[in-house]
Amino acid sequence: MSRPPTFVPPAGARAYRLATARGGFAVVDAPAAPGAAVKGTALLLPGFTGSKEDFIGLHEPLAAAGYRTVAVDGRGQYETPGPADDEAPYAQEELARDVLAQAAAVGDGPLHLVGHSFGGLVARAAVLLEPDAFVSLTLMSSGPAEISPPQQQRVKLLRDVLAVMDMARVWEAIQALDTPEDADDLDAGLDDRADLRRRWLATSPAQLVAAGRQLCAEPDRVPALAALPLPKHVLSGERDDTWPVPLLDDMAVRLRARRTVVRGAEHSPNTDRPLETAEALAAFWDSVAV
Repeated sequence: MSRPPTFVPPAGARAYRLATARGGFAVVDAPAAPGAAVKGTALLLPGFTGSKEDFIGLHEPLAAAGYRTVAVDGRGQYETPGPADDEAPYAQEELARDVLAQAAAVGDGPLHLVGHSFGGLVARAAVLLEPDAFVSLTLMSSGPAEISPPQQQRVKLLRDVLAVMDMARVWEAIQALDTPEDADDLDAGLDDRADLRRRWLATSPAQLVAAGRQLCAEPDRVPALAALPLPKHVLSGERDDTWPVPLLDDMAVRLRARRTVVRGAEHSPNTDRPLETAEALAAFWDSVAV
């Protein structure tokens, strides 16, 4: 699988803190490419243990297709600070209201929302609160309810370990325990270990614990989402241990959503196959009437 080797934003992109009514959020903001017909903007939400850097490979191809992309670190993720020992600010509705504040601050024409994995649960919550804020929703490797039982076991183990160890010690334990086949479970992210460690150490442990609880207890909110006229897209790799692909297929049917399976990708098509993922996103957005 092809993955970006660094956390360096592509040429033309800008890393900065986006000011919103709910505070500042670290973003990577890439405008549409010079000469491309500007079609709209996409707000990209990362998943559990992830960050805005998980979308690095999407910026350039989407810019060439005419889309501005704004990838964001949510509250407590990597370069956006958040409380280290208080889970309350990471309640799903709080995170959803953060997304709505980000959407208002981004502005700039039609706004598409993309949520990867845990970010998809947050994106869904934001759309259910204020569907008119977006012209489409893409759920990327993000399922209808709680994650699979084996992944729940892993998340619960992480929560237990975080209760007795600091982030540095937990990182070392994860590296010692992970096997190659685990690399794509949940949101493994990018390949550069130094960057991954730096991201891990900067992430709030309370954010990880709160997100983990939500992943293990998320109710099925598909009927409420299906009732909205907002165009929807379910995108995944061809293999996924977090939400099995047949479950995602069924969710797409229930949502009457566009369905894309990215060949050669697993739980993170945005990093496994960024060009193919960008093509699928742009094709969906192009099909949305605004």
